[in-house]
Amino acid sequence: MSNELIMILSIGFAGIATGLGALPILVTERISRKTMDVLLGFAAGIMLAATSFSLILPSIEAGGSDLQAVLVTCAGILVGGAFLDFMDKHSPHIHLVDQRAEGGDPASMKKIWLFVIAIALHNFPEGLATGVGFGTGDVSGGMTIAVGIGIQNLPEGLAVALALRRENYSRLFALGVATLTGLIEPIGAVLGLLLIQMFQPLIGFILALAAGAMLFVISDEIIPETHSGGYEREATYGILFGFVVMLILDILLG
Repeated sequence: MSNELIMILSIGFAGIATGLGALPILVTERISRKTMDVLLGFAAGIMLAATSFSLILPSIEAGGSDLQAVLVTCAGILVGGAFLDFMDKHSPHIHLVDQRAEGGDPASMKKIWLFVIAIALHNFPEGLATGVGFGTGDVSGGMTIAVGIGIQNLPEGLAVALALRRENYSRLFALGVATLTGLIEPIGAVLGLLLIQMFQPLIGFILALAAGAMLFVISDEIIPETHSGGYEREATYGILFGFVVMLILDILLG
């Protein structure tokens, strides 16, 4: 199988995984808050491991692993986090689990679009990370990120579908929207690939930029949502299990 086909299939899997994760909505809505928090915690653990092993470490290695490389990586992480912070503040959206509204004037927008914007804010840095991973030329590393991102998208897709059902949208509509929200990831992946190709000397910074964006999503969005329903300990074990699963994937695929 060619490297190009592996890349396309991997990015495609990550993109459609939100729809695959939403499939249970067709047969049941009886998913407890505890289960959802554990699943989202698992997703956060995978994202955290992918950020650490597939973005931050390669960023440092790309710069030669000296002090200057570390400083470039640190700068990229901070810029990536600041970029997501800016997007978060200026994009009205609603949190998937606890239904808190943030940014702009969400009262003037239909909740469906608030959900779409919320999941897009989650998925864009993930797509960016996938594209950057493949853009370095390390196909196995890019595939590791894509597979990990795809796995963690499964519970996120289910969370989107459940949130839409709570707003009385039909099951098929909820499944369709969850599937469509995953399309932001291939867009982010293409952008990541272009960034690497256009700014090859800045590869370490760009890797760290994607890492900072991912870290912002984990800390600002996912973990607070999983710790707001009374199941903090269970969600924490979900994070640990997700981290371990991604570590194993990184070793097996990378």
